[in-house]
Amino acid sequence: TGVEVRSVSTSGVAGDAQPLSGRQGGHERDRPSLAPKGMLSNMPSLMEYRDWRSGESGILAITTALSIPDLYDRISAPEGGVPRTFGQGLLMVLFVIGALFLIIEFVALVAGLALAKSITGSVHQLFAGTERVRDQLGELAGSFNQMTASIEDLLREAAEKKRLEEELRIAHEIQMSLLPQGPLRMPGLSVTAVCVPAREVGGDYYDFLPLDDHRLGVLIADVSGKGTSAALYMAELKGLMLSLSRIHTSPRDLLIDANRIIAEHLDARSFITMTYAILDLRTRAGHTPLIYVPGPGLEARRAKILAPDGLVLGLKIDKGETFERLLQEDTILLHDGDLFVFFTDGISEAMNARDDCFGENRLGQLAETHAHLPSDELRERVLREISAFVGDAPQHDDMTMILLKVDEVVEAVA
Repeated sequence: TGVEVRSVSTSGVAGDAQPLSGRQGGHERDRPSLAPKGMLSNMPSLMEYRDWRSGESGILAITTALSIPDLYDRISAPEGGVPRTFGQGLLMVLFVIGALFLIIEFVALVAGLALAKSITGSVHQLFAGTERVRDQLGELAGSFNQMTASIEDLLREAAEKKRLEEELRIAHEIQMSLLPQGPLRMPGLSVTAVCVPAREVGGDYYDFLPLDDHRLGVLIADVSGKGTSAALYMAELKGLMLSLSRIHTSPRDLLIDANRIIAEHLDARSFITMTYAILDLRTRAGHTPLIYVPGPGLEARRAKILAPDGLVLGLKIDKGETFERLLQEDTILLHDGDLFVFFTDGISEAMNARDDCFGENRLGQLAETHAHLPSDELRERVLREISAFVGDAPQHDDMTMILLKVDEVVEAVA
């Protein structure tokens, strides 16, 4: 069976141990010694016994030997005549199946760990992505809040801009209403004018001041600067000129008095250039020159650029003595067909993209070439030529021009 009793000894009450005699014939079968070495070849065990004949009891010491190969042979030994090799094969199959299961378990463990790592890695990436998205959402929320605040500011600015534009539109309408309205009706004289502010409101100003049935005051002025301040000075100048034109018959005296009054109220950084003429009486105060084209029949119709001496209005120096000394008044006799061109520097200094100015000479040649045209047509021709010269360059100054054409000289023209 794989288990062999090596020795048996007894110990009585007195403590003497004696070996038991074996059964008869037990020595006749020689068996090889089991497990000659090792711990399994000498395993002692103790047990109590009683002698049935004498009734005495004692301790029985038994030494046994255990053989693992014999136990394996015993367990795997076939029963009922089945060949021994079949049982071993079956046992081997079981071992193989068990090994396969172990391999499967190992593979499943490795796959499970890999899958778990993949899942946890994906979850970690998803968590990290969620954190990034949360941060981005936070930044987006901050940006949206800033955008909302910016939009509110833009809406307020747009509302303020719209309000200012409306006020400037009203100011533009008021300023345009200060200029002469409709065509001027006067026997023997054709007059046309145009004013194009560089902004909504400007500082250019022109006016026609009827003095009597045969005399007309013609005024063109340019307030330094542009915008609202220039427009206010322009409105003040109109009221002043309306009053002084009723008092003074001499353009020189009128400008001297106007300079004295304006210098007291004008800002120190501002000034006004102006030309004031009464038909054949003309005076100039620091303004741009006057272009004169004689009528046909008198002489060759060559444009003349007239620039008498003068000084700008509003300078607070020596109580106007220098202004009065430099101011020059000239007289030109009128003839049929005479053409006068009054203009501000926005006309002569209109610049193209190369910063070239239109110039007084070009304007004079244009007036000389087309002096035969009616005043309205000549005005449009001049504006077209300026527009073609300037091109896409922005307008940098107000443009004002008066075309005065004598159709017929009547008596008592002064």
